[in-house]
Amino acid sequence: MKPEKARSLHETLLTKFHGFIVSQEWPPGFQLPFETDLAEAHGVSRMTMNKVLTQLTREGYLVRRRKLGTFVAQPRAQSAVMEITDIEAEVRALGLAWRFQLMSRALRPAVEGEMREARISDAAAPVLALRGLHFAGDLPFCLEERIINPAAAPAALDQDFSHEAPGHWLRLEIPWTSAENRIRAVNASEALARDLHLPAGEACLELTRRTELSGQWVTLVRQSYPGERHQLMAQFEPRADDSRPG
Repeated sequence: MKPEKARSLHETLLTKFHGFIVSQEWPPGFQLPFETDLAEAHGVSRMTMNKVLTQLTREGYLVRRRKLGTFVAQPRAQSAVMEITDIEAEVRALGLAWRFQLMSRALRPAVEGEMREARISDAAAPVLALRGLHFAGDLPFCLEERIINPAAAPAALDQDFSHEAPGHWLRLEIPWTSAENRIRAVNASEALARDLHLPAGEACLELTRRTELSGQWVTLVRQSYPGERHQLMAQFEPRADDSRPG
């Protein structure tokens, strides 16, 4: 059993710091003072302060970066695993300003990996290749790398996508009849880390989606999220023939 005094100090500080974060007295990205300084300011041992910060980190309120310090975590977005989500809506649901920055746009042949993943049979057929960043406030929220089939969505060639994200435009303008999602955890390459303002090697969530309309592929998109600022959510019910817990 913990001594009553140590337990009450721990719980008091947890409640106090949680309040600072929720009220945004400590806003997202705020850097906390060093652990020793916090312990001294609040009249507790460094061990007690370490336990408080560790618990808040485990619960997702703080992020501790080696050699840099402790920061208030950005709010974490949730995406439904089986849905085609609207990134702008995700960001605005967090109470943050959204914007899209187009980084490159080109009409070109598909490369080998794109042909395989999009299941493109005609190597000479051009694709519209787009690369851009979604922002939540001042921070990159998601890197989007997309190709669009001009044969299925010819009007896309007339869009510059400098302000409207291509996914939003496609949802409004081009129907689809089937979609596939593939989700995996990746470590950020130097290029991805640079785009998302992360240390190289940081854990990221990568979602790759292919959509088609009546057997013709429409778009293939890869969306990369900082792992600490995004999570996936799924809701499901047991099948009639499966009553076992799991």
